[in-house]
Formats: sequence, C-alpha cells, structure tokens
Amino acid sequence: MHPTAATVTGGNDPLRRGPAKKRGNYNCGRCGLPKKGHVCSSSLAAALPPRSDHRLRRALSFDDEEAEVTTPLPEAAGMELTEEDEEEMVEVGGGLALPESCLAKVLRRLSLKELMGSALVCRGWRECVRRVWISADEIRVRVSQIGFVGSVLHKCANLARLSLIMESDADSTVLACVAFACPNLECLEISLTKNAVNRITGDELSHFVAEKRSLSVLKVSGCSNLGFLNINSTSLSTLWLSDLYCISRMVLHCPNLKELSLSFIQKTNDSTDLVNMMDSLGRGCPNLRNIHIASALLCNDAVRALSDANIRGLRMLSLILGSRITDASVASIIACYTNLELLDLSGSSITDNGVGMICNALPRTLSTLRLALCPNITSSGIQFATAQLPLLTLMDCGMSICDYSCDDQHPQDSMIDIDEEASESRKYQRFLAKKPNSMHQKLLIKHECLKKLSLWGCSGLDALYLNCPKLVELNLNSCTNLHPERLLLQCPNLGNVHASGCQDMLIGAIRNQVLNEFTAVENQFSLKRLADGSKRVQLPRFPPQVLYEDEKRKRIRPTQCTLHLK
Repeated sequence: MHPTAATVTGGNDPLRRGPAKKRGNYNCGRCGLPKKGHVCSSSLAAALPPRSDHRLRRALSFDDEEAEVTTPLPEAAGMELTEEDEEEMVEVGGGLALPESCLAKVLRRLSLKELMGSALVCRGWRECVRRVWISADEIRVRVSQIGFVGSVLHKCANLARLSLIMESDADSTVLACVAFACPNLECLEISLTKNAVNRITGDELSHFVAEKRSLSVLKVSGCSNLGFLNINSTSLSTLWLSDLYCISRMVLHCPNLKELSLSFIQKTNDSTDLVNMMDSLGRGCPNLRNIHIASALLCNDAVRALSDANIRGLRMLSLILGSRITDASVASIIACYTNLELLDLSGSSITDNGVGMICNALPRTLSTLRLALCPNITSSGIQFATAQLPLLTLMDCGMSICDYSCDDQHPQDSMIDIDEEASESRKYQRFLAKKPNSMHQKLLIKHECLKKLSLWGCSGLDALYLNCPKLVELNLNSCTNLHPERLLLQCPNLGNVHASGCQDMLIGAIRNQVLNEFTAVENQFSLKRLADGSKRVQLPRFPPQVLYEDEKRKRIRPTQCTLHLK
C-alpha cells in the first residue's frame, strides 16, 4: 500500500494532522541580524533572561499550547514593533512588488470601472481592491444604469458621502438602492444631466429621509414631481431642493435643520402656497440659520409670514426673483431679524428708502448685500450702503443702475436664473440698442473692508471711482456706457477684473490702471525739464544701462492682476 499525501508528512510522527505551524520573522527587529544565538548589541535592547529547559513561546505564534511565561522576550517585542515586515507583498509586474497598503493608495486614484477591473488581476490585487472599498467614505459617480450603482455601493460598508450625477431618469429605485447598500450614509446629493428626469415623488423622498436616521445633508435637483412633501428627521441639518413646481403642501419637522434652500421653476401657473409654507417654518424648524428661496411668487405677505415665524437664530436670508417684494417687506425683515450677516433681495422692487432701512438696522452685522436686478435702486442708494455698512465685504448690484424706460418689456419678465449673468446681459443689450440710454449716473465708493464688487450689466453707469484697499475682484461686464476717462481704480490688491462686453477704450483704461503696463515702461527712463522750467519732457531712449541692485529693487513691478475678457 502506497502512503498518501495526508499521511506522509515527514518527521517522527507520520500521523500528525492539521495546518503547518506559522512562525514570525527570523531576523531581529532591532538590528536585522538572525535571531538564532544572537544577542542584540543595540542600546535599546535589554539583557536576555537566563535560558530555561523549556523554550518560551513567541508572541506571534499560532500554537495551541499556552505560554508558561507571560513576559515577552525582547525579540518578540521587536516583532510587534515592525508590523510592516509582516505585511504581504503584492506583485505589480516586471518582477516588482509593493506592500498592500501602498498599492491600495495607488488604486484609490482609479475610477470605479477601472477599480472593479483591477480586482480581476490576481488574488493580491483583489484583496487590495477590497481594502479600498471598505475604507471609502465618499464617492462621486455618473449613473447611466442603476444596476452598476448597486454593484458598487454594497461593497462600501463605511460610505458616508455619496454624490450621484444621473444620466438616466431617477426614480424610487435609486433611493431604495442607496437605502439598502449605505446604512451609515450622512450626505446624499442627486443632480441631473440635460436629458435626465427626476421622477421621485414626495412620498418616496419623505419615506427615504425617515428611514435614514444618520442622514444630515440632502441635496436633490429636478424636484418637479414631488407634489406633497412631509419630511420628519432629527438628524437632517441641510436640505436643498431645486426645480420645485406646484407643491400642494410642504411640512418640515426637522428641529436640527440649519440650512434650507428651495428653488422653484419660473412658471406662471405655479400653485404653490408660499405663505403657509413660510408660516410652518417657525414651528417645524426653529433652529434655522440660512434660508434661500427663489420664486416669482414671493410677495410681501410671504415675507411677513416668515417674519412672524420668529426664527431667532437666522443669520443668512436670501429671497430672490420676487418682483412683488417692496420696502414693506424690508421693514418686516429688519423688525424681526436684527443679526443678519447676509441679505439677498435680488430681483425685488425695493427702492433707495429700503436700502436706507437696511443700513440703519444692520450696520454691525451685515457683511454681504446682494441687490442685483433691482430696477428702483440708483447709485445714490448703493453709495449710501457702502458708507453706512463698515463690515461689508461683498456687494452685488448687477443690472440695477439701468434705464428700463426705453422698452416696454422688463428684464424680470424674461428672467430664468439669477446666476445667468451673461445671458441676461445679452438680453438687456438687445433692447438697449433700440434707443440711446438717457440716464447716466456716477458711482463713488470708498470702503476699507470691501473685497468683491459686482456691477455687471450696469449700462446706466457713466463714471466710477473706487478707493478700496482690500478689493480683490471687480465685475464690470457689459458696462457699455462707462466712460474711460471717468474711471479711477485705487485698489492696490485687485486680483481679477471682468470686463466682457465693454468698449475697447474702457478695456485699455482698465489695463493702464490695474496692470500698470504703460506706467512701468515710462518709469524706466528719466525726465528733464525744459530750459524755462515750465514742462518736463522725456529723454531720448538710449540703449538700456546696467542697473545696480538698489536701482533694480526700486523699479515698479506690475500688479499681479488678471483681466477677464470672455
């Protein structure tokens, strides 16, 4: 009878069964020499205890026999300090090998499809890919098939932040897949491409939020099919919903909600009741700090309902595209919310009197004021705001200083999005060309803290004088009537100037002032007075002389400023 492989194992005990004994490193963890009969000469090594008849076990041994001595040997302690020696090496091709942790860092830079293909290389690569999936806490992916997302998400047990860019229609299947595969999800963002449609209803979204007890941030776009929305969550802190339309009722019971953004589609037949919605915010979301609402249905009654909600911690308020918002709404806002740091009333019908009320009520807190597309505001109101708000760092007055009397159509009637500055400027220029603008205003601003100023589309602006030492960004796009000789920019820290759609002479004047192109060249040559001392003339341009180090340091250097013309 021939012996089998299970019975013939070598040694004195041919019937021994079980896995082979695994041992640690045979080299010293301190000096690298073989451990057999070795006494480490390192200064950190302690003296070896006297040998006994029984051999002490190593700390990393897998024997079933228990150790009789609990104090580990110095060589065993050295093995614990060098965990990298025990890490498995993975072949990467060409006879080279990398530790698993190092290869995992490289694999994190791949896309999801490339990462799934890497798992098919070998067993070592598959283990590294598994490590990457487990350690992933944030994923941003384009979705064309829901099945692909499900095959990826179930591998990421610790996923906390997920961003889905839907290239196909989104429905309840997406929410079910995310809810099942990501139990610890904290942040979910769903955005749509041009041809995708969001078919998620209000009941489905409310049920998803109620199930995810750890969800704190939810951002969903294309919410035109919600209808009714009832969200109850104690963990939700940020809620963004865009493209809303015909919301029959919205109930938000989120005591820890800090930021709320609701953007509605600009359609005339929208039946959303904003008054009841504003009234419920104070009861269901008492800790709100930031509110952004974009809707053409905003009116004085809706603003008054928001003021009656008495949200004490409100710091940022943005109510845009509400052409029926007047100075009465400003009075309601400043009567209740006296600690606002940001106020955005772009697209409203407030006047210079409303701007004055804002300045008188919020001089110590307001740092950002946006009054774009406000046709009743003049340069006097803007100058008063900059003079009375010492903490102001950002101001947007785009398309406010304009003359709308030359056309029956108001820019707000064809407004699609407040952020589409370029398209609105082109629309305004088309009807502005029909008749010369008869309204010319000048703007003088001197401010110590202002950092960003936007005057895009202010075609009624004729002269501009700025003295802002901290100004870093200036937007003059489509300022078609701004005179080059009436432009003065005393802003030494200016970094970006936008001048798209301006006249060539104005662009040249901006280059001369912010880039110092001509001044830097002229200062290289000395000037000399005429014989009668009446006038200083420039000397002929001789070949440049060699400058000493002190003279090189005194030369004027061009300002590091970028001029954007597109």
